Amino acid sequence: MKEKNTPITADSALLAGRLRQGAEQLGLTLTADQHQRLLQFLALLVRWNQVYNLTAVRDPLEMVARHLLDSLAILPYLDGDTVLDIGTGAGLPGLPLAIVVPERRFVLLDSNGKKIRFVRQVVIDLELANVVPVQARIETYRPDRKFSTIVSRAVADTEILPVLKAGLLTQPGRLLIMKGRHPDDATDSQTWPSATIHRLHIPFLDVTRHLIEIRSD
Repeated sequence: MKEKNTPITADSALLAGRLRQGAEQLGLTLTADQHQRLLQFLALLVRWNQVYNLTAVRDPLEMVARHLLDSLAILPYLDGDTVLDIGTGAGLPGLPLAIVVPERRFVLLDSNGKKIRFVRQVVIDLELANVVPVQARIETYRPDRKFSTIVSRAVADTEILPVLKAGLLTQPGRLLIMKGRHPDDATDSQTWPSATIHRLHIPFLDVTRHLIEIRSD
């Protein structure tokens, strides 16, 4: 990765400290390179967000918790060496995960052109050889291989079901759906009858987060 001579300001030092502390609370020990790449991704997101409105979150410090740490919290649940992030948006959770686990291959899928352009730029700037951005609709995406983990952070359940029916998940494999509230109402119970629900504790984020885990045997 190309070195960037970015001056350390009080704000950037605060962001760096928040990220390091949050990662430690998640049980992660980031290398200096991973820490730098995550902060560079954040800087790119802040810059692009001013023009393209990629996320409703504007405060960089809030982005550390809501985007970086929230994404990294599902790291222990990844399975295998190939991950499909459907509806990735601004590259979440795929880009933070790809930075921390470079040995895995990530495909980041979204139908929104401006968001995929952003993801491509991040891949170029951060030299992420393990990330492939793809602009396509979920229901028409037909890759040449299956994935050991499929993850979704902001896609409706009704849009995820076609992915399962398309046979994109390996056997065995995992489908991970990131949610806010606990998915315990009647609709969710019928949609995901065999799911395991994990409560996620995100450092510096005072909202409830859950992960639906579905394993294919």
